[in-house]
Amino acid sequence: MATDLLVRPLSPADLPSVLDIERQGYSYPWSEAVFLDCFKDSYRLWAVCHGEFLAGYAVVAYMVDEAHLLNICTHPQVRGKGIGRQLLRHLLSAASREGMSKLLLEVRASNEAAIGLYEVEGFREIGRRPGYYPAASGREDARVMALGLGR
Repeated sequence: MATDLLVRPLSPADLPSVLDIERQGYSYPWSEAVFLDCFKDSYRLWAVCHGEFLAGYAVVAYMVDEAHLLNICTHPQVRGKGIGRQLLRHLLSAASREGMSKLLLEVRASNEAAIGLYEVEGFREIGRRPGYYPAASGREDARVMALGLGR
C-alpha cells in the first residue's frame, strides 16, 4: 500500500475524514475548530491518500526557522503499514526545502510505537513536559523530541 500513496496538502473539505480518524486515534481529539484554525500561512497541513481513501494527516507549524509537528495520525485500518513513516518523511523533506533548521514534536511518554518511529528516523529526546497531555488518570508527560534538518 505504501507505494500507491499520494501526499498532498490537506483541504478544509477533508475535515470530515480527518475528524473521523482523529476521534478513532486519540482519547482527547482535536475539535473541528482547532483544525480550521490551522489553515494559515504559517502552517502546513498534509493528507496522505490511497486513491480516494484518506489514510492519514499531519499538521505542522512553522515558526521562524523551526517546524513544530503538532499532530500526525493514520487511520486505524492502515496502521503499521509504513504510511505514518512516509508522511513523516514527506513533511520533513518539505520543511527542509522551505528553510526550516529543525523539527520539534511532543509525544506521549507512553506512546512507544510513535517514539520508536521517531527514534529510527533520527529524532532525539531533548526534554520533557510534565503533565502535558490529559489522561484518564490525570495528566501524562510528553517527551520533547527534535531532528535537525540539513540545509
